[in-house]
Amino acid sequence: MGTSYYIFQYREPRLIPARLETGATTTIHATSGELGELSPAHLQRSGSEELSSASGAGDITDVFGRSSFSTPTYGSPEEVQKAIEELRDALPGKNRVQTSPDSLRVHGSSDHSYHPSCPHSVVVMAYSTDDVVKVVNISRKYKVPIIALGGATSIEGHFTGFPSGSICLDLSAMNSILEINEADGDLRCQPGAKWEDINNTLKDRGIPLFFPLDPGPGATIGGMIGTGCSGTNAVRYGTAKAEWFLNITVVLPSGKVIKTRRRARKSSAGFDTTKLFIGAEGTLGIVTEATLRLAPRVPTKVAMAQFPDVEKAVSAVQQILNTPHGPHILLSVMAAINTAGLVDAPYPVQDTLFFKIQGSPESIRDTSNVVQEIVQRHGSTRFEFAATEEEAGEMWENRKYALFSTLATQPGSKVWTTDVCVPVSRLPQLVYETKEDLAKAGLKSTIVGHVGDGNFHALILFKDEEELRSAGEAVHRLVHRAIQMDGTCTGEHGVGVGKTEYLVEELGEDTVELMKTVKNAIDPLNLFNPGKVRDLISNCSDGVDCVAVVPRKQQGQDTNDLIDPPMLRVRGQLT
Repeated sequence: MGTSYYIFQYREPRLIPARLETGATTTIHATSGELGELSPAHLQRSGSEELSSASGAGDITDVFGRSSFSTPTYGSPEEVQKAIEELRDALPGKNRVQTSPDSLRVHGSSDHSYHPSCPHSVVVMAYSTDDVVKVVNISRKYKVPIIALGGATSIEGHFTGFPSGSICLDLSAMNSILEINEADGDLRCQPGAKWEDINNTLKDRGIPLFFPLDPGPGATIGGMIGTGCSGTNAVRYGTAKAEWFLNITVVLPSGKVIKTRRRARKSSAGFDTTKLFIGAEGTLGIVTEATLRLAPRVPTKVAMAQFPDVEKAVSAVQQILNTPHGPHILLSVMAAINTAGLVDAPYPVQDTLFFKIQGSPESIRDTSNVVQEIVQRHGSTRFEFAATEEEAGEMWENRKYALFSTLATQPGSKVWTTDVCVPVSRLPQLVYETKEDLAKAGLKSTIVGHVGDGNFHALILFKDEEELRSAGEAVHRLVHRAIQMDGTCTGEHGVGVGKTEYLVEELGEDTVELMKTVKNAIDPLNLFNPGKVRDLISNCSDGVDCVAVVPRKQQGQDTNDLIDPPMLRVRGQLT
């Protein structure tokens, strides 16, 4: 009986395992029991000798989809262990270097993500830029990939481990506000600081400023930079890729520390290297400090309008945004929220617009009159303002019930959350076609959107493997639908591993090639978060984003059940 091999492929929607016996030309579906034979240490890139002895007649690709096993080369299991020992020496102290199975699992996967995941080999807690430099230098010395982690709120597989073994650099303890410059309207903080904590600190100190980017709860500044995120305030204040980060301090793969700019509000000195790292998802550098631009805190009024359909709601939004008045707008489908009973005052089940109207009392009054007139002209069946600050907060926060309310409609279910973004005028068509598609697939969902900027979130329920596959396929169709409307595969969540396959379709081969050129120049060993955003070191053939070939383990290993995915296509055979 010949050696049998497990083959792992990063392909949407998740890790696809199969078994290939020597001499065979097709794969055998790997069962959950067989997958349980694989320990984290075993998920490693096989050595060139092992693979050469097993790759007689076929084209077997390495973890980067290439038939050549030359570069990049990652550390062997022995080198990974040496790296861990050196990390313990460099960063002494309780829980600074963690290798417990629970810690490795938690730091390498998310309960809210259904993309490929893999445990790390070690988790390291960093408290300073110097700590990060030490870890990066050890990573480079032993050629062990390094993945930075902040709030762990991302859902596209951004912080999953790497099969050859990886270091998870946990930056959550680097959460201090280092300096507040009220007169200049900025502050300097570490990457683990959360945006809500920053705003609460400013409010508690009586400083009439705030940081306006408002992604999901728990998001950290480092993660917000990495994903280029935004939130419901994007209509008025823009995204992370605007001017809200005056400069950042970054540790490069070489171990060098750079600061991208000074603290001036504007500069035309050279390349804008700050934006080079925004949206790079930790593949080019690790942010250890950031200077944030702040905005004045202004009076706010919250209103709600309901419409018979999405098209009328979006038409109202477009007309409002083309006036001199700029409220913040969020579109939410309220049915799931009402059904779950999580809202004190349920709304009629209709497409609902939430407005944030900001400015002086006179400005709010004038804007409110314009908004009310326009929504009525576009068929609004109900329009009301929050009477008090408490009611305004509750009304605006109702949108955040969407995830938990959606789950409450089908107890025992899980939810796949994804986002895309299209030109505002195309949003009604996207919502209509997506609702129709999900209904045909028999999937229940909630749709939440930032109407003012065309951002669209779908929360798709599933309760078993069949529905999980169906949800993944629906997400695939949704993304292609958005790109065909001249949109993007992600407006806020980022690429991670979940959206990698769409980058060429969206940006074009030459643009992706330029990204690869930048990656190669800064991180030639591909040690920083490899496999994320895109395989930026080499092209992956035949639709393969990442493949690892590993020998089958013997019995006796701890089990770690996975949902059985579909059959994997393999070119050639192992002999």
